[in-house]
Amino acid sequence: MEFTRPLPAYLVTRYHGWKATTYAENHAWYRRLADEGQRPRAMVISCCDSRVHVTSIFGADQGEFFIHRNIANLVPTYEPDGNHHGTSAALEYAVTALKVAHVIVLGHSNCGGVQGCLDMCQGRAPELEETSSFVGRWMDILKPGFEAVKDDPDMPRALEHEAVRVSLRNLMTFPFVKEAVEKGTLSLHGLWTDIGEGGLMHIDRRSGQFTVV
Repeated sequence: MEFTRPLPAYLVTRYHGWKATTYAENHAWYRRLADEGQRPRAMVISCCDSRVHVTSIFGADQGEFFIHRNIANLVPTYEPDGNHHGTSAALEYAVTALKVAHVIVLGHSNCGGVQGCLDMCQGRAPELEETSSFVGRWMDILKPGFEAVKDDPDMPRALEHEAVRVSLRNLMTFPFVKEAVEKGTLSLHGLWTDIGEGGLMHIDRRSGQFTVV
């Protein structure tokens, strides 16, 4: 393909370093993963933000998490309209094929996507209002969340938290998720991490508020 280019040298160097150390020391484990297939215990829906390193936060090994990342860790509502739905497809596969026991929505501090939604809702980002903006149309998912917290003085953190709540509510619009939750074979979890402080909060079931883990 004429528009492709060689891999940057620093990535090639890092690969060879990994192959000679981490892989070489654990090659039997990697072979087992390849031969036996994946059996993740949880699906994590997190933001694309490069600062959010899910496996590091939980000290997870390969094969432990089924991870889906998108802008602002959002889950859309259930819409079987025949169009492309990456997040919905990943969710369907995790719940119906892999039979994960947990779905975790992980939000984070200083989220650019959430800030974009905030700017758009406050009239400061006309470019996101354009129908051609993929980011803007994706952030439409969070608009109901903005309405719920628009008077909160602790913005954008309040909207970052609300993004997790919106996604959890939307998860329950998927029939296969709702059925699994009601049967007790699947549990949903809402988390938020502070990048700078390394903190982790979760949604308290009774209060619906975020509390320190």
